Amino acid sequence: MNQFDTASRSKRTVLVLDDDSAVRDSLKFSLEIEGFEVRTYASPMDLLNDTALLAASCLIVDYHMPTMNGLELVKRLRNRRCSMPAILVTSHPDSGVRERAAAAGVVLVEKPFRGALLMDCIRAALDPGNNG
Repeated sequence: MNQFDTASRSKRTVLVLDDDSAVRDSLKFSLEIEGFEVRTYASPMDLLNDTALLAASCLIVDYHMPTMNGLELVKRLRNRRCSMPAILVTSHPDSGVRERAAAAGVVLVEKPFRGALLMDCIRAALDPGNNG
C-alpha cells in the first residue's frame, strides 16, 4: 500500500450499523486500522437521524435488527436519495434475502467474515472502477 492509498482512504467515512456492540466495536477497530473514519450506530433510527450520513462513503449494515432489517433501512435511505454503496452482513442468509439484496444493488457478506472478504467488498464499493 502506498501513501496515496492511505491518504485517499483516510478521508472516507464508513458507517457501521449493527445492534451487537461487539460486532460494531470490532468492525470499527479493523476499519480504523485500514485508515477509514468510522461512525457506528446501534439502531436504524440512530443512523437515519444523523445528518452526517450524507457525507459518508459506504454503509455496512446488519440484516437482523429489532426494528427493521438492513434491506428495509437501505430502501429508506434510497427513498431519501442517499445512494452510498451498502454492504449487508448476515449469518445464514436464505435465497430470498440474497435475491432482495441483489435486486437492491446491495453486496451481501456472510458472517463470520472470512479473510479479507469484507475489506475487499468495501474497497470495491469505494473504487468501483478499480476492481483489481
